[in-house]
Amino acid sequence: MRQLIELQKKLQPDVLEVMEKRYQILQYLRLMQPVGRRTLAGSLDISERILRGEVLFLKEQSLIHIGSGGMVLTEDGEALLEGLEETMESVTGLADREKEVAERLQVDRVIIVPGNSDRYSWVKKELGRACIQQMKDMLQPEDIVAVAGGTTLADVAQMMTPDEKFSSVTFVPARGGLGEKVEIQSNTISSTMAVKAKGNYRLLHVPDQLSREARESLVLEPGIKELLRLIRRAGIVVHGVGAASTMAVRRGAEDDILRVLQEKEAAAEAFGYYFDRNGQIVHKEKTIGLQLDELQENQKVITVAGGASKAEAISAYMNYRPSDVLITDEGAAQAVLGD
Repeated sequence: MRQLIELQKKLQPDVLEVMEKRYQILQYLRLMQPVGRRTLAGSLDISERILRGEVLFLKEQSLIHIGSGGMVLTEDGEALLEGLEETMESVTGLADREKEVAERLQVDRVIIVPGNSDRYSWVKKELGRACIQQMKDMLQPEDIVAVAGGTTLADVAQMMTPDEKFSSVTFVPARGGLGEKVEIQSNTISSTMAVKAKGNYRLLHVPDQLSREARESLVLEPGIKELLRLIRRAGIVVHGVGAASTMAVRRGAEDDILRVLQEKEAAAEAFGYYFDRNGQIVHKEKTIGLQLDELQENQKVITVAGGASKAEAISAYMNYRPSDVLITDEGAAQAVLGD
């Protein structure tokens, strides 16, 4: 297919540009439908005049339907998108870029979605869609899926769809509260995933801040103890990565902690752990849940993080422990590679 595209480019040099533009329009519609033309034009940085022509073409091809509520994909449009995904990865160079990032970060597999989530909010939904598909591919019957918190994982949860594979799966929070908004805490995200997937879930009800004595006492409670055993048995662990300073401020870290993070040049945060650029742990929040040093070889770890602003954080975390799968976007990938 790639060879055919290269030959076509000699006869029609803009063929790839046109394909990418139309493919991106269909991608956006899949994630955000129904949507109006003005919203679509603004989200994709395309003038309404140019978009009008593209929309007319896609409608004539029976790939989209235009109704009173906005534009939506038709069944043919959905099928075309699915059929083109692998081809577009190849012809746009994403497949090669995935290999480069995987080699640079020593990750088994990298999945790169088009766009930069720092710039376009819809790219986070594409990250979520890719993550859900990867989970479905990796799941085993009776599996336990441990899910961390954060804004990216909240977007992942919203992209979950029902699947028979999830009927025997139990979703659990990877950790207790970390002083964040309820909607981006592990409990909320894991339960949202389970409800949308039509799976099962368990919640970890523990306070955000505990003294050492209270924490040691709480983990001995039969209910908490049993749930922690369940969490540590997770076959799949899904988490995000954040910039250290951003995460610390968002969680209301005290001044002395912020000072330590700055002095030790913390670059990344994951699971309540803070890392410097070399992947060394410089600080750890005292919460109850899955500990990074408890992860086993047979547990599959999926890291989801996008946006050029997270490139340093992604690299720092992977220096600590390369994941089995990294799902990211073009913006982050380019920054990781120094492009």
